[in-house]
Amino acid sequence: MSDEQAAPRALNPLEAREVNRPQPGHVLCNLADIPDGATKAFNFGKGFEQYKMFVLRRGDALFSYANDCPHVHGPLDWRPGEFLTEDNAFIICAMHGAIFQIEDGRCVAGPCHGHYLSAVPVAVVDGRIVVVER
Repeated sequence: MSDEQAAPRALNPLEAREVNRPQPGHVLCNLADIPDGATKAFNFGKGFEQYKMFVLRRGDALFSYANDCPHVHGPLDWRPGEFLTEDNAFIICAMHGAIFQIEDGRCVAGPCHGHYLSAVPVAVVDGRIVVVER
């Protein structure tokens, strides 16, 4: 390989997913599509570059995170779209049982204790859940 030919750059899975992260202004769904106390999963792109996220509704408050455990970067949901502990008090990672606070995504128990889920800022605009600036 000559000096002018660069070796192909290894693709970092986390960087690859960011390519498909929804941009500010992207409408995810209607607020009414997520009942109080429920979660809804969203996937953007396909395969290796798929960006996965979810929105959790608590009354008028919304909490939205990448569907990606900070421990091993695998999906959190234990069944498609199921992210909460049995009592609906915490977010739980299906892979290793890490427990995260809903309000800020902080891991309070498990192998990634003290780390945070990656927040995806959202807001309600005209009855619709929209991705907003970070």
